[in-house]
Amino acid sequence: MSSHREAPEIAKDPVADSSDLYAFVTPSQPDTVTLIANYVPLQLPSGGPNFFEFGDDVRYEIHIDNDGDGNPDVTYRFEFTTEITNQNSFLYNTGPIESLESKNWNRRQFYRLTRIADGRARVLAHKLPCPPCNVGPLSTPKYQNLVRQATFKLSTGEKVFAGQRADGFFVDLGAVFDLGTLRPFQQLHVAGKKLFRTEGEPVNALDRLNVHSLAVQVPLSQVRRKAARYGVADRASTIGVWTSASRQQVRVLGDRVSADTAAGPFTQVSRLGNPLFNEVIVPMSRKDVWNTLPPSEDKRFAGFVERPELAALLPALYPGVFGNLDALNKSKKPRADLVAILLTGIPAGLIDGFANTTGDVQADMLRLNTAIRPSRTPDRFGVLGGDLAGYPNGRRVADDVVTIALRAIAGLTVPLVDKTFRPDAAAAAVTPGLSAADVTAPFLADFPFLGTPYDGFGNPQAKKS
Repeated sequence: MSSHREAPEIAKDPVADSSDLYAFVTPSQPDTVTLIANYVPLQLPSGGPNFFEFGDDVRYEIHIDNDGDGNPDVTYRFEFTTEITNQNSFLYNTGPIESLESKNWNRRQFYRLTRIADGRARVLAHKLPCPPCNVGPLSTPKYQNLVRQATFKLSTGEKVFAGQRADGFFVDLGAVFDLGTLRPFQQLHVAGKKLFRTEGEPVNALDRLNVHSLAVQVPLSQVRRKAARYGVADRASTIGVWTSASRQQVRVLGDRVSADTAAGPFTQVSRLGNPLFNEVIVPMSRKDVWNTLPPSEDKRFAGFVERPELAALLPALYPGVFGNLDALNKSKKPRADLVAILLTGIPAGLIDGFANTTGDVQADMLRLNTAIRPSRTPDRFGVLGGDLAGYPNGRRVADDVVTIALRAIAGLTVPLVDKTFRPDAAAAAVTPGLSAADVTAPFLADFPFLGTPYDGFGNPQAKKS
């Protein structure tokens, strides 16, 4: 979760695993949109001497659809190369790394950034450097300086960064995947009643772990299609965003003399739009297939959105708590509210002053209405909390997407499409019990927004929050 190890095959290939995606209008520059794609999840900060990095053999891409067909109109492609400075050292660094040109730094990564629009590719930058991983106070004594050196403003208007960050996603993985336990309500669980008499204390399983992030801040004029106006109700204001990772189809293992080589066309092995879509909606048998397909093919999975397995499990796991949801499930009515949230966007007229529909094509994309201004007082529950600038209108780094998703699946959003339905009282209260306050590394107020990665010296192993 959000998409960490969400499918059997990609769990074996963390370098290509799309783990989180964020898209929001930049608070300090509302004429731009910030896109952040995370990969290489669950990084132990002390994981040396071969510290984590992007894959030289992986093509990483952030896609934007601005006409609602579920296909990319604009793509930002990141391709990496790694260089070893000292061929005779086993160390990542032989002294403090105080600049990106430090001779003490032995293994460096660089990337080429390409923008593809309307089928035409333009290389925006060659050989931009990544910062090193945050090794510790002796090796990377002024890490924030290295991040500033690795943040670039391009002549084409984009701001870009690629490198290690603290994982800002908060989720109680240990509880959720132990038969759907929510620690704040564990005493109500059908099996937990025998074990727990009171509610439990949530644990952020991802706290003090790192990821690798691709962050790009883009002028709105470069992601939206041309239109006469961009009001909240205008379709041209809304973009759909997803991220992917691809590998070449053929890999030849080397021998004692030659290295491994890759050949053939690139094929997609991972993608991510809405958080938790492949994790929670798509069944195990089809997760790997879903990862290989474009959003334009997501009509194949619409049935799982209309009748999500988790909606049926909640009344079974918490008997007597979700009676109205149970009745809705038994009625066999398709969940039109979830289809709107996840596959088409929410049309105008359902929520005052809000819309983020992209049309009739059913596609899992993170939809963002760029005409909605950033909130001065963000609410972590996003649109459910009355904050129209938050999830499912894009996704900000502090949005509590697990709680939002749980409450939607529990029936809280059904009245958007069926005024006669009365959600269970629990639907507005269900939560794993975590928030951004449970992330040790604080989020940044500006680009690249995710916090400073945890260093290996101070975090020799992940600690419970």
